[in-house]
Amino acid sequence: MSFVVDTNVLLRYYLGDDLRQQEAATSTLEGAEPVIITNETVLEFVWVLLRGYKIPRLQVAHAVRSLLYIETVKLDELALDAGLAFLEAGGDFADGLIAYEGRKQGGETFISFDRKAVRLLEQQGYVAQLLT
Repeated sequence: MSFVVDTNVLLRYYLGDDLRQQEAATSTLEGAEPVIITNETVLEFVWVLLRGYKIPRLQVAHAVRSLLYIETVKLDELALDAGLAFLEAGGDFADGLIAYEGRKQGGETFISFDRKAVRLLEQQGYVAQLLT
């Protein structure tokens, strides 16, 4: 059997703000069964930590990277690396993830109204276009 966890499991695991739930989250994530963490779950995890808990971006990046070292956890490492590279460069994790997923699905040019996102993506080798 394998599990798919939602964002609250990751939050309780990382934050430890409810010890009973943190124990359950830890037991699940580090247990014997494979645990699937979707890109959408990580995206929401990052957003909640940044916006809701006001945790600094580099600390959030560290929290996401720590998931990669849990043996039972399965996630899309390449997509997360793309999102993390963008986050650590000062952009939004979501934009890095969206650009990666779009390219993976055959998209050639990232289009946005967000000047910063376009600039950062171009610096990372993406073709990006600013809509005006």
